[in-house]
Amino acid sequence: MYRTNTCGELRLSHVGQKVTLAGWVQRSRKMGGMTFVDLRDRYGITQLVFNQESDAGLCEQANKLGREYVIQVTGTVTERSNKNANLPTGDIEIIAEKLVVLHTAETPPFTIEDESDGGDDIRMQYRYLDLRRPIVRRNLELRHKMAFEVRRYLDDLNFLEVETPVLIKSTPEGARDFVVPSRMNPGEFYALPQSPQTLKQLLMVSGFDRYFQIVKCFRDEDLRADRQPEFTQIDCEMSFVEQEDILNIFEGMIKHLFKKIRGIEFKEPFLRMTWADAMKYYGSDKPDMRFGMRFVELKDLTEGHNFGVFDSAEYVGGICAEGCATYSRKQLDELTDFVKRPQIGAKGLIYVRFDENGNPKSSVDKFYSADDLKKWGERFGAKPGDLLLILAGPTMKTRKALCELRLEMGSRLGLRDKDTFAPLWVIDFPLFEWDEETQRFYAMHHPFTSPKAEDIPLLDSDTGAVRANAYDMVINGVELGGGSIRIHDSELQDHMFRLLGFTEEQAEAQFGFLMNAFKYGAPPHGGLAFGLDRLVSMFAGLDSIRDCIAFPKNNSGRDVMLNAPSPLDDSQLDELCILVKPKK
Repeated sequence: MYRTNTCGELRLSHVGQKVTLAGWVQRSRKMGGMTFVDLRDRYGITQLVFNQESDAGLCEQANKLGREYVIQVTGTVTERSNKNANLPTGDIEIIAEKLVVLHTAETPPFTIEDESDGGDDIRMQYRYLDLRRPIVRRNLELRHKMAFEVRRYLDDLNFLEVETPVLIKSTPEGARDFVVPSRMNPGEFYALPQSPQTLKQLLMVSGFDRYFQIVKCFRDEDLRADRQPEFTQIDCEMSFVEQEDILNIFEGMIKHLFKKIRGIEFKEPFLRMTWADAMKYYGSDKPDMRFGMRFVELKDLTEGHNFGVFDSAEYVGGICAEGCATYSRKQLDELTDFVKRPQIGAKGLIYVRFDENGNPKSSVDKFYSADDLKKWGERFGAKPGDLLLILAGPTMKTRKALCELRLEMGSRLGLRDKDTFAPLWVIDFPLFEWDEETQRFYAMHHPFTSPKAEDIPLLDSDTGAVRANAYDMVINGVELGGGSIRIHDSELQDHMFRLLGFTEEQAEAQFGFLMNAFKYGAPPHGGLAFGLDRLVSMFAGLDSIRDCIAFPKNNSGRDVMLNAPSPLDDSQLDELCILVKPKK
């Protein structure tokens, strides 16, 4: 055997045993006639001791070891005199009796330690080395445990894991597809799935009743910290259910994960909030509920005072930052500069301080009396020592800017602790969203989302007011998953296609296979999908999902380790009947 034990399991109870370990050299240090080597494998680190007096040849061999050499060592477990409380194996060490170098190694381009000296680019280029770092390995171990617990939970509820194809038909709606040329069908292409949406609906038509899959999905869209061109979903679908059934089952799954993985037990039901309220009070369809600062509207209290900024604004609203009346002029200027950044787009910021006696002082004292400002404070529920921050402008744009200001204040005040979790369901999304550029409605989720029964009469008369049986799971301002009850009535589905601008021919060409299947009896069904990468990232307290993916892409969608994407040989392009235009 290469090893009798791992580098993370030996304890005082093993003292006196002869063992064989194998792994990578983390570091070595020579101290007098002794050489100490830290040996690392996936399970931990164990200290090896080579003694010049007892075996000079073996000690000389150990002195030639470099970082990341792969070695095998046999020796006896002894108790350490200078114990290391930071290591699980810190009470023992191995007195080496035999050393075998299994493979030498070049000096790595960065240190293989939690606090590495390697930047993102170099670590991604040598990702196979980065994965040796315990902090990265722990993220992948967490990912494994979470996927395992998802399977356990869903299996107990009679869900079947069914694999769906990776080469499917392209559908223009939604994000851009990654396309794959077909050599055997020249000029025709597969698409990689953005999700198994239509396939899982077909499984419901097939009578599978409860389906799930931990599945790779692909979207050719611009990237950011929580996006990758390929990502993993916990994809689920159920038959003979209503929205309440789905929310209860998958709220249970998230509670199960928190209890098993983080030891956190949520005894109360998750908060539920309509999309309309989320936008009105937090300016976002994924509000961070770890702290307050709910929006308060002031338009009716600000009119008629000859302050043009407020008088001409469609919306006037703000937040109350508790205990921040002591903010200096410099701090207030920083906040003003923050909201005026191009990506936020506010014209300016109005503030009102309430001193320790509750007396107001504002940046608009010229236009509003102390009594006026106290009425503002009453509406906010402001106390002495609080600070009001107010924005004005077009309703939706100003709410979004106020959302960014709220998050910034939450961060500044330390209210966005990564170890605090505030889950909620956002429900009752609009079914459609209007696009000014193309002058047409688009499905906010996808064309198979069911309208709320009471809103079906509005489909033609007030299309934009129709609400969907759709729901998102949001935790700490991150959308972790979402879904909807699907349309299972063929006539209603045809109506939906017409409202979205599909001709009969277009609907048949893109979705005819699904509509034909419905003719043979489609049950009421619905489902949702969670982003596994985002879930793991949140449980691990990471800022980017890249750190919980074994081999991620960079912000340009490139795999710098494999140097992909890359050009194809002309012979391959000829086989695929693809002509590549030369770069200008």
